[in-house]
Amino acid sequence: MPERRPPDDDTVPEVGGIDTDILEQIGQHLERSNRFSETVFQPEYAPSSVVAEYDMGYFPTAIERAYLQVRWYETDDFNIHYSEQYATGDHWECRWDRHPNDHNTRSHFHPPPDAATPGDDVEYEEDWRDILSDVLGDLDDRIEAFWE
Repeated sequence: MPERRPPDDDTVPEVGGIDTDILEQIGQHLERSNRFSETVFQPEYAPSSVVAEYDMGYFPTAIERAYLQVRWYETDDFNIHYSEQYATGDHWECRWDRHPNDHNTRSHFHPPPDAATPGDDVEYEEDWRDILSDVLGDLDDRIEAFWE
């Protein structure tokens, strides 16, 4: 298990630039999924993330919006953020992360309902396809639970 950085260590390395090739592949993968009604790169002129808007037919009417936002870096660090926005103004969020930090090991998960920091230390697969498949599987379980 990777060691946590000491709290007084202010030399946390950078995650590097956005890996535009992998980000484009992720966007294409998400576009092919029936889960999403729209997939956009943000900002359009110099993408740093891909945002996939869920098809709201998968959700109870109390949820007004659900989306997945993905950032992937040249260092193979990443941030995958999921959010549900409720008609009441409330939200439900979680986040899968791999990046240098001072609050967890490099690989960690910020659990719902508010993606609090620090999160839970975890290990992720190396390939983005495996990671994205695991995340989408977790979210499919979340959505299925609405209808059980």
